[in-house]
Amino acid sequence: MWRSLFVNYGKQTKIGEFLYYVSQTCHGIMGLRSHEQLVVGVGVLFLVTVCVTAFFFLPAGGADLYFRDEHAIQVRDTFVREREEVRRKQQEELIRKAEEAIPAPIPKPEIGAADDVEGRRTYVKQMIKFAWDGYRRYAWGENELKPNSKQGHSSSIFGYGKTGATIIDAIDTLYLVGLKEEYEEARKWIETFDYKSVVKGDVSVFETNIRFVGGLLSIYALTEDKMFLEKAEQIATVLLPAFETSTGIPNALINVQSGRSKTYNWANGKAILSEYGSIQLEFDYLSNQTGNPIFAKKAQKIRDVLSEIEKPDGLYPIYLSVETAKWGQHHYSMGAMADSWYEYLLKQWIATGKKDTKTKLEYDEAIFAMEKKLLFKSEQNSLWYFAKMFGTRVEHTFEHLACFSGGMAVLHSMNEPNQTVAKHYLELGKEIGKTCHESYIRSATGIGPESFQFSASIEAKTERSQDSYYILRPEVVETWFYLWRATKDEKYRQWAWEHVLNLEKYCRGKSGYSGIRNVYNSSPDQDDVQQSFLFAELFKYLYLIFSDDSILPLDQWVFNTEAHPFRIRH
Repeated sequence: MWRSLFVNYGKQTKIGEFLYYVSQTCHGIMGLRSHEQLVVGVGVLFLVTVCVTAFFFLPAGGADLYFRDEHAIQVRDTFVREREEVRRKQQEELIRKAEEAIPAPIPKPEIGAADDVEGRRTYVKQMIKFAWDGYRRYAWGENELKPNSKQGHSSSIFGYGKTGATIIDAIDTLYLVGLKEEYEEARKWIETFDYKSVVKGDVSVFETNIRFVGGLLSIYALTEDKMFLEKAEQIATVLLPAFETSTGIPNALINVQSGRSKTYNWANGKAILSEYGSIQLEFDYLSNQTGNPIFAKKAQKIRDVLSEIEKPDGLYPIYLSVETAKWGQHHYSMGAMADSWYEYLLKQWIATGKKDTKTKLEYDEAIFAMEKKLLFKSEQNSLWYFAKMFGTRVEHTFEHLACFSGGMAVLHSMNEPNQTVAKHYLELGKEIGKTCHESYIRSATGIGPESFQFSASIEAKTERSQDSYYILRPEVVETWFYLWRATKDEKYRQWAWEHVLNLEKYCRGKSGYSGIRNVYNSSPDQDDVQQSFLFAELFKYLYLIFSDDSILPLDQWVFNTEAHPFRIRH
């Protein structure tokens, strides 16, 4: 009987047929004695219960097994979708709240004639707010923003950690253009920021000085808020062990946690002219404001070393040994790895109220030697440019970075007591400004490349794919700013406005502004990096070009190489 029951069940798969066989089996039970019937009946009832339960709740074979598994998968997928939908709605709610917390966009001005300076200034302010809102929403506390990926970005110069480079680099610009809520938000973040506890690994002494120390000193100079001065001193103090070398020439990198410093691996123990030469403006100002002389002493030691050693043909090579203070290879440039050294010689003299006459003399000698050896005019249209030199070999390449030299020459002319010399440097500034403008208008985007060449067959353009990118550099606009202040020639404002429009057309991304990979491509790919110096330099210079001279007058303020303004001592 029991064998018959299980065999029959094993041959069937439908519950009705199974129950039929159970009934037939029960019919056979009726022939048993009463107590036997009771025992067998209980057994059958238990077996039925188990089988029915197994049928409904355990996987079955054949088509039923497939149906049950498919049903389970459908249930699971529905649950996952519902959970993901809840999470999506939660994320949307968080973004909505964040967007509500961000002040509304500045109304886009109707730009009319070229003399609508206020409209153009407001337009630049709107660009600043758009870029800041993107950073705030997607990368707050990170060093920079990837505007199309909508996430944070950082490079090796910042070490490892969320050190808010954009916040510190941007805060003086936010203050100057009147973005009050954004300024207050940045200030609150800085107030609780502890640089040493956040950053890990090696950081660039140069970049930390000009962006972090310079940015904090600048906003202190504008607001006289002591908190900013204290933060600047804390960060500058972290950098001091890098100056503990046999010559006093600082190493390029310092590990914030251990205090150990070193040169770049590729530099073979050499320091870079633009880096160790761009310390004095910030360190002197810091010592002057805090009363702590250690910073000024470190900067002066560098100057003493450079004053004492012989300069080949009056020129300053790019490389200098940290341990022996002897020059490395005789490479010379007005661009990368040299640029801000010349800038700081001039600006340090101005920053002291023109009292540091030794520095002015060293600047005069250095710029004269550079003109004599490296200033050229192109064959086609007599465009002026500073070439590069490697030993005795001249490379007729002018870098976007070197375009700052036009502004430096104009600033020189504005402060030069000898009128003949002043006229010469104003002319030099104009010519450099023109050359750099030519590098812009000869591209498909109206934006200049990272560097460009001059030869019998090429002028103010590059045929090198590796030089055709643009990473939101400010140096060309910087020169136009100084030219505008010095000459009031409307073409400099017009050139700046054209760059504003080109930035909007080619560099504006989903949540901010990005560099582009090829300025000669009318539809260039973006590099998806919003550099912190976009706020500190490019936006600031564009805003100031369309502002009155009473905002940061150049007889009262001097800019560091990151465009952070310090008050001139009188």
